[in-house]
Amino acid sequence: MLSRPKPGESEVDLLRFQSQFLATGAAPAVQLVKKGSRGGGNTNLDQPLLQDRRDVVTLDNLPDSPPALVPAPPKRARPSPGCPLPEHEDPEERLNRHDQHITAVLTKIIERDTSSVAVNLPMPSGVAFPPVFHRSQERQGKSATSGKRSIFAQEIAAKRASETSVSPVREVSTPDPPDDPSLVAFLRSPSHTQEQAGEKTTEEQRPGGHSVEVTGEEPIVPTFASEPRQEDDLDPGAPALALPVTPNKEWVHMDTVELEKLHWTQDLPPLRKKQTQERMQARFNLQGELLAPDVDLPTHLGLHHHGEEAERAGYSLQELFHLTRSQVSQQRALALHVLAQVIGRAQAGEFGDRLVGSVLRLLLDAGFLFLLRFSLDDRVDGVIAAAVQALRALLVAPGDEELLDSTFSWYRGALVFPLMPSQEDEDDEDEDEEPPAEKVKRKSPEQGNRPPSDLARHDVIKGLLATNLLPRLRYLLEVTCPAPSVVLDILAVLIRLARHSLESATRVLECPRLVETIVREFLPTSWSPMGAGPAPSLHRVPCAAAMKLLRVLASAGRNIAARLLSSFDLRSRLSRFLAEAPQEMALPPEEAEALNSEAFRLWAVAASYGQGADLYRELYPVLMRALQAVPEELSTQPARPLSMQRIASLLTLLAQLTLATSNTAPEPSSDSAGASVSATPSSITWTQVSGLQPLVEPCLRQTLKLLPRPEMWQALGPVPTACLLFIDAHYQAWSQQPNLCPGDWLQDMERLSESLLLPLLRTPTLGSLWDSLGSCSPLCNPQFCVRAPEGLPSLVSLGSTGGRLSLSLAGSASPFPFLTALLCLFNTLTRIHKGLCDQLAAILATPGLQNYFLQCLAPMAAPHLTPFSAWALRHEYHLQYLALILAQKAATVQPDLAINTALHHSMVLALLSRLLPGSEHLAHELLLSCVFRLEFLPERASGGLEAADFSDRLSLGNSKDSGCGRGALLAQACQDLPSIRSCYLTHCSLARASLLASQASYRGELQRVPGLLLPVPKEPLLPTDWPFLPLIHLYHQAADTSLGLPPADTIGTALRALQWVLVLESWRPQALWAVPPAARLARLMCVFLVDSELFRETPVQHLVAALLARLCQPQVLLDLKLDCPLPGLASFPDLYASFLEHFEAVSYGDHLFGALVLLPLQRRFSVTLRLALFGEHVGALRALGLPLTQLPVSLECYTEPPEDNLALLQLYFWALVTGALCPRWCPVLYAVAVAHVNSFIFSQDPKSSEEVKAARRSLLQKTWLLADEGLRQHLLHYKFPNSALPEGFELYPQLPPLRQQYLQRLTSGTLENGVSKA
Repeated sequence: MLSRPKPGESEVDLLRFQSQFLATGAAPAVQLVKKGSRGGGNTNLDQPLLQDRRDVVTLDNLPDSPPALVPAPPKRARPSPGCPLPEHEDPEERLNRHDQHITAVLTKIIERDTSSVAVNLPMPSGVAFPPVFHRSQERQGKSATSGKRSIFAQEIAAKRASETSVSPVREVSTPDPPDDPSLVAFLRSPSHTQEQAGEKTTEEQRPGGHSVEVTGEEPIVPTFASEPRQEDDLDPGAPALALPVTPNKEWVHMDTVELEKLHWTQDLPPLRKKQTQERMQARFNLQGELLAPDVDLPTHLGLHHHGEEAERAGYSLQELFHLTRSQVSQQRALALHVLAQVIGRAQAGEFGDRLVGSVLRLLLDAGFLFLLRFSLDDRVDGVIAAAVQALRALLVAPGDEELLDSTFSWYRGALVFPLMPSQEDEDDEDEDEEPPAEKVKRKSPEQGNRPPSDLARHDVIKGLLATNLLPRLRYLLEVTCPAPSVVLDILAVLIRLARHSLESATRVLECPRLVETIVREFLPTSWSPMGAGPAPSLHRVPCAAAMKLLRVLASAGRNIAARLLSSFDLRSRLSRFLAEAPQEMALPPEEAEALNSEAFRLWAVAASYGQGADLYRELYPVLMRALQAVPEELSTQPARPLSMQRIASLLTLLAQLTLATSNTAPEPSSDSAGASVSATPSSITWTQVSGLQPLVEPCLRQTLKLLPRPEMWQALGPVPTACLLFIDAHYQAWSQQPNLCPGDWLQDMERLSESLLLPLLRTPTLGSLWDSLGSCSPLCNPQFCVRAPEGLPSLVSLGSTGGRLSLSLAGSASPFPFLTALLCLFNTLTRIHKGLCDQLAAILATPGLQNYFLQCLAPMAAPHLTPFSAWALRHEYHLQYLALILAQKAATVQPDLAINTALHHSMVLALLSRLLPGSEHLAHELLLSCVFRLEFLPERASGGLEAADFSDRLSLGNSKDSGCGRGALLAQACQDLPSIRSCYLTHCSLARASLLASQASYRGELQRVPGLLLPVPKEPLLPTDWPFLPLIHLYHQAADTSLGLPPADTIGTALRALQWVLVLESWRPQALWAVPPAARLARLMCVFLVDSELFRETPVQHLVAALLARLCQPQVLLDLKLDCPLPGLASFPDLYASFLEHFEAVSYGDHLFGALVLLPLQRRFSVTLRLALFGEHVGALRALGLPLTQLPVSLECYTEPPEDNLALLQLYFWALVTGALCPRWCPVLYAVAVAHVNSFIFSQDPKSSEEVKAARRSLLQKTWLLADEGLRQHLLHYKFPNSALPEGFELYPQLPPLRQQYLQRLTSGTLENGVSKA
C-alpha cells in the first residue's frame, strides 16, 4: 500500500508519489468528467482518461456548483461552437425554467396537510438530554458511493470494516473517533450534560478578577483571583484511564495525544469535603442564593461549568463578571440578572454571618458600577432590562422608600436627611452658610473636572451622574418604550438620585426632556381603561411612581417645586387625578390608591412652600367629598393600608393649606436661604378653611375609640397622628387671624380640652403607650440603629438590621408618632391659652414618661450616627423637645406645683448636646428658655447651697473668706443666670442661614422655607463639651494676635462660663459625663493661657479653685487619663509645654497656677511631662511655691511607685545638688525628688542592667560626698512621705542595718581614698 505524504516533504516528493501511483495502474477513486455545452453533449463517462497521464479526481455526490442564495450579477455568455442555441426558444422562458434561486424554490413549496396526523408527546426520560442520533444511521441500507474512492476514503473504510462492533454515536469532534460503547456511556453521563450546559463559559477567566470565598462552616471572605488548584494540574505522563476513551496513535492526528485538550471530557471529580478552616469561593445559583460548599446539585440545573472547581455547582462573582462580557446576549442578561439577585439578597441581610466582608464593596471595587453603565448602552433589550434591574438593586435599599412614605404624615415627617455621604471635601465645609442655589453653581464646575471613578469612590451617585446616566435613562423611556418592570426600575432609580441632594435633584430636573417625557408618558390626563391583569405597557398610562418622583423632586427645594408647577402643567394633572375617587379611575385599585396618595403628597409639599394654594378653590368640592368619606373608610374592617395612607396624606395636605392662611408676605432678606424666590401672600383665606375642623374632629374621635384594641389601632397607621396635627394647625392659624375675636378660639380650646383631651389623659390605654416608649426608643436600644451589613459610606441608605421590627420607632406598634403629635397639640394650646397649662401638664406626671427619661439619662453608649439612626433619633428628639417645652411652661406658670424639674433639666442638657443638623431652632429655643431656667434648679431652694459647703471645703486660697465657699459661688451663679444665658447664646451661636431655615420650618413660616431636605448629619449641632465653649473661644482669640477682646469682656465671659460649669459639676454632673476629666483639666488650663492677668482676678481664682477641687476628688481622679486622645486637643504634652512656659513667664508664684502645674506630674502619668519641667523649664521650679498643705491630691500620688527613668532621676539629683530645687520655694517637688533619689540609690534589684547599677553606685557615692549636710541627710535618711511635716517626709534617726552595710561596702573605697589624701 502506498504511504501517505508526511509533513516536511516537498513538491518534488509529491510528484514522485503521483508517478508511482500512475505506474501501478490502479483504478483511481475519483475521476474528472468534462461537461459539454449547456445544451448537453454525448459525453462518454466510461472513456478512460489516462492518455494525458494526469491524475483525475472525482468527488462523490458533490453538486456541480453551489446554490446561489443571492442574485448574481448578469453575465453575458458566449454560445459554444458545438452546441448552438435553439433559434425559436424564448431566452426568458428558458431562464425561468432552469432558475434554481432560493426564491424560485420556495414558491414551489406546498405545506403538507397535517390535520389528520396524530401528535405524540415525547417519552419521559431519566437522562438530562434525549439520546443522540448518529448520522451513520442514515447511511445504513444505502449503497456504497458510486465511482472510485480516494486512497484516504479506502483506508477509513477498511478501518471501519475491521471494527467488531459499530455503535451509532453522534460525533462531537473532527476527525471522528472510532465508535465505542464507552463513548456512548460518556455522552449520556451527567458530567457530559453539565459540560454541554456550560460550554459557553469555558473561556479562561480574566486574571485579577474578584471572587468571594467560603468555608464549610466558616464565613465567606472576599478575595482576589483564586489560587490555582494543585489537584487540577495535568500531568502529561498520566495514564489514559482517566479519559472516557483510550486514544490510539493510529488515529488521524493522534500521533501526539494532547491531554490538556482531552481533560474536559472526563467525568466530574467527586465533591470534595474541604476543611472548615479553609476558605472557599462563594457560589450562587441563578436566583442569587448562596450555595453551601458541600451541596450536591444535579447537573441539569445548568449550575456546572468548566471554570474553577468544576465539581461545585453555582457561579462565583468572578465568573459572573466574566459572563457579563460574553458575546452572547442571553449570557450577558443572565449574568446581570443573577448579580441583581445577589445584591438584593445581600442588602436584605439573607447571607448573614455566612459572608465575611461586603458583597457590595467587593462589586464596586471591581468596577461593577461602570459595568452596569456600559450595559445600559447595549443594543439588546434583555441586557438593558437586566442592567436596569441590577442598578435598582444596587442603589435602592429594600424598605427605604416604604419607610419614608409611611412616615410622611408624622410630625415634620416630610423633612428628611439627604441620602449622601457625610465625608465632604474641605472646600465644602462651609456649604451650610451658602444659599442652596449658589452652592449648586459653585460645586458643579469643581466636580466636572474629576473623573467618574474618583467621584464614585467617595460617592456612588455622583460618579453615576458624571457618566451621562440621565440622558441615557431619558432615551430608554422616550425612544425604546421598555417593559413595565423596566419603567418602574428606572423611576425608582431616578427617585433615589433625587433623594441624594439638592444638586442631584436639580440635575434630574434640568436633564433635557427627562421630566417632560415622564409627565407626558406616565402622567397623561386621558388613557385607555386597564384590565385586571398585568399591563403590557406603562406608556400613556398614569403611574404612581412618576408622581412620587415629582414629589421627591419638589421636596428638594422651593425653586424646583415652583418650576414643576409652572413649566410642566402639574396643576391640571393634580386636578385630573384628584377629581375622581380612586375606585372610579380606570386603573387597578392599588395603583389608583397610590396615585391618589402621591397627588395629595405632591400638593402638600408645594403647599409647605406656600405654593399651589390657588388649586384649593378649584378642588374644594373634591376635598370636601373625600373628607366626608373618611368616617366610612375608617369603619371598614379590616383597614386597608393604602387607604389609610391616602387619608393621612389628605389630612396632611389640609394642615398645610390651613397654615398657609396665617402667613403674610415677609420682608426680603438676604440672609434667608430662599430669598431668591419672591414671596407672595397666600391666596387662601381663613374663611375658606375654617369649616374643615368640624369634619376632622369626628374622625379623630372615631380613631381614639379603637385605642383599647391594639390590632385595630395599629391598622390605622398614621391617621390619628395626621388628625392631631391638623387640629394643631387649625388652632395655630386661628390664633393668628388679626380680625377675629380671641375669645372665640379660647372658648373652643376649652371645649376641646374638656370633651376630648382630658378624658383621653385618664384612659389606661394611653398610659400603656407611654410605658412602651423605652422599648421602642432607638436611644435606649442602640441595637436598633446598627448599620446594615452591606451599608457603605459611599452609598448611603436607611437600611438597618433592627429598624423594621414591630416594637421599634418605625414599627407598627410604635407610640412615638401619636404621642409626639399629642404633645405638639398640647404645646400649641398652652402657648395660646395659658389657663390650660396646669390641666394639660398632668401628662408629664405619667410614670411611663418619667421612666423613659431616666433610661435616656442612664450612662450608656450613644448610638453610632448612621443614616437610619439620624432619621430615627430626629423623630425621638421631637418627642423629648415637646415634652420638655411643656414642662418649662408648667414650671413657669406654677413654680410651686412643678414636679421632677431636676429630671427635666437633666433631660434638657442631654438633648441639647444630641440635637442633629436641621434642629437649629430647637437648640436655640432650649438655650433661650430651658437650659438657664431658674425654675429648673430646685437645689437652690432645697438645701443644695448648704450641702455644697458641707460636702467639701476649699483648701486652696483663703479658706477664711466666706465668699469663696462653693455654696456662695453657686448662689451667685443662680443670680447671674440671665448673664450666663446671654454669654452662651453668643458663644454657642449656630449658622445663621441654617437657623433661619429651621425657624421657618418649625414656626410654619411657609414663605421662608427653602426646602424639605435637611443638612447632612455629620455630627451633633453642639459639641459634648459645649459648656466650655466660651473658654475655648477666649483661648483661640488670645492665640491670634490680630484679634482680642477688651479686658472687661474677657473677664465677664470667663466668669460666666466658670459659673455655669460649676453649677453643672455640682448639681448636674451627668451633663459632663461625656467630657473626660482630662479634657476638663485642659479647658481649665485655657483660663490661664488667655492672658497674664485673667487668672489673678479673685472671682476667677475662687471658681477655678472650686472646679479643681471637684476634679481632684478620688472617684474622678481615677478617671483622669492624660495619655488618651482628648476631644479638641491634638496633644496634651504640647499644651502642658505651653502651660509651663506661660507659668514660668507670668505666674509670679501663684499657688493656684502652681497647683495646675503640679497635677499632671503625678507618678502614674507620662514621664514626658516631668521631663519637660526638669529638663526644659527647670527655671519654673523657683515659682512652684505651693505649700504641702494646699496640695489638692495626696503626696503619695507623686512618690509611689519609685521612679525608674534614669534620665529623670539624674535630673532630680542635679536639681537638688545645684540648688534649683530646694524646700524653701518648691516644697512639693523637693519632697518628691528626695523620695525618688533615695529609693533609687538604695535599690538592690538584681535584674537591673549594668548601666543602672553603675548609675546607682555613682549617685550614692556622690550623695555620700555632698558638702550640704542637710541635703545629704535627707537623701540618705529619707523614710516615707508625710505632708504634715515641714519637709514633707520623715527621716530615719539612723540608717537601717542593711542600708548601712550597703553604704559602707559601696563607699569604703571612697573613704580610703579620702584618708590617704588627707
